[in-house]
Amino acid sequence: MNRRYVTADVFTDEKFKGNPVAIVLNAAGLSTRQMQAIASEFGYSETTFVLPPRDAANTAWVRIFTPTREIPFAGHPNIGTAFVLGTQAVSNGNRLPDRLVFEELAGLVPVTQLKDGETVVGAELIAPEPLARLSQVSAERVAACLSLSAHDIRIDAHAPQVASVGLPFLVVELASRDALRRCVPDLVAYKSLLPLDGALSIYAYTREIDRADAEQGCDLAARMFTSRMTEDPATGSATAAATALIADTRGVSALSLCVAQGVDMGRPSTLFASIDSHGGSPLIRVGGKCVTAMEGSFELAGEG
Repeated sequence: MNRRYVTADVFTDEKFKGNPVAIVLNAAGLSTRQMQAIASEFGYSETTFVLPPRDAANTAWVRIFTPTREIPFAGHPNIGTAFVLGTQAVSNGNRLPDRLVFEELAGLVPVTQLKDGETVVGAELIAPEPLARLSQVSAERVAACLSLSAHDIRIDAHAPQVASVGLPFLVVELASRDALRRCVPDLVAYKSLLPLDGALSIYAYTREIDRADAEQGCDLAARMFTSRMTEDPATGSATAAATALIADTRGVSALSLCVAQGVDMGRPSTLFASIDSHGGSPLIRVGGKCVTAMEGSFELAGEG
């Protein structure tokens, strides 16, 4: 069977920047084993597989795979998938509702298409879970994971802590932009600390930002390192979790942040995140622009 795919660069409006994701558009019949093998072949931080929804009220059943495992939720794969489905619909003379709903392991994920007129330019999602604040770790241990000193870790707002709004990350605030720039993941230290409460990756951010990012209106600069010792150019789920964590530590019911990520690895990305608890149940959002990078197909019979 011919399987079509599209790759998109997420949290950017410039091709070959931001965070790439591969979307397999007609994944029905593929087994979990096949999906994992395809994700490994693409080698991106995540690959998504679009299947018919199990409930006709929803848009699609979306499964998300890293090169090594299936995950319940992620930010940039959902945003990229919504963008690609929207742009594909327009190119085929169709139109999807502005608000899409994806069925995922973490639950239902609403994603709204962002448009410039009739052109789909990005997407914004609502996280499937409220903030969960889990284990804290010492500044010394997380500093070792990032090849930093304990003095580079800022703990006045919050200690390094596992936080999740659907996918857990160890979130740590750094004291300076220079410390963020000097981060290098250390395999031995990672293995001694992670996984922790399901977190396999460390999301580091700082309130000190470069002039260029400040001119773009960014509030934070961030980097995210995985247990595979790779860096992610833009991490929507971690940005959403960090935004909710920061709002919680500040004791505010609403907060909006612009975050620069990927700068130090040459794939600059801009993420917009917010939390609003005025209605009681908090709405945690993250979104940004996208651009199509590549399209293609491959032949593979299903075995699912």
